[in-house]
Amino acid sequence: MNEKELPFDIVSRLLYRDALMLVIDKPAGMPVHPGPRSGTATSDETLSDHLDALRFGLPRQPELAHRLDRDTSGCLVLGRHRKALDKLGRLFQSGKVEKTYWAIVEGGPGDEEGEIDMPLAPRDPARGWWMKVDAAGQPALTRWRVLGRGEGVSWLALMPVTGRTHQLRVHCAAAGFPILGDTIYGHAPRRGGPGLHLHAAALAIPLYPSREAVRVAAPAPPHMRAALDATGWCEATPAHATAGR
Repeated sequence: MNEKELPFDIVSRLLYRDALMLVIDKPAGMPVHPGPRSGTATSDETLSDHLDALRFGLPRQPELAHRLDRDTSGCLVLGRHRKALDKLGRLFQSGKVEKTYWAIVEGGPGDEEGEIDMPLAPRDPARGWWMKVDAAGQPALTRWRVLGRGEGVSWLALMPVTGRTHQLRVHCAAAGFPILGDTIYGHAPRRGGPGLHLHAAALAIPLYPSREAVRVAAPAPPHMRAALDATGWCEATPAHATAGR
C-alpha cells in the first residue's frame, strides 16, 4: 500500500490541543466541507468527515472556527464546544488573530516589504468564491514581506489584516506576482500543475486574557519544499520568526 492509498489520519495532524481549541495541519487538496468545488456526492472526502476522531472525550466533535481554501495547507483552528466557537469566532472577526501565510510567487515585488490595499467583490454573483478587485467592493488589506528570492520566484510572508474570500490569491495576482500553482488567478494549468503554493504557516491567538497569545506553526508542506529551498528557506527557522504586522 503506497502513501496515497493510506487512510487519512487527522489525529496525526494535530498541532495544538487544550480545553477550548484544537489546531490541525490541514493538507493541501482537501476541502474543509462539501461545496461547489468538491461536489455534492457523499463519496467526496472532506475534512469534516474526520472531525469525530478529535472529540477526545467530549460529547460532541469540534467544529471549524474559520476556513481555509481547498488547496491551501496549514494551520486550521477548531472550537471544541459552542462557547469556545463563539469566542474564537469573535477573535477572528475582529482581526485579533495574527495570521502568517507563506507563499511562493511568480517573479516578486521590487521592494522588500509593503502592503496591498485593494477592495474585493465577487466577479460573478452566481459564484461568490470567484473574486476580483473592485473599487466598490469590501475593503481588503494584506501586508507582505519578502523572505527569500530564487530564479523567477520569491518567498513571501503574507499577513492578511482583513479576511476576504481568496484575498491573498487575488491581491498577489493583482499586484503582479501571482501565487505559484494558482489555477484561478495565476498561470497554472487546471491539471498537472505544481499545486497552490500557499500555506497557513503560523497563528497567534489571544484566547486567554491573562496569558500570552497561543502561537502555533505548521511545517512546510511537501509540495512547497523544493520551491522554498530554491529561495533560501531553512527548515530550522520557526514560522513565527517570519511574521510581521
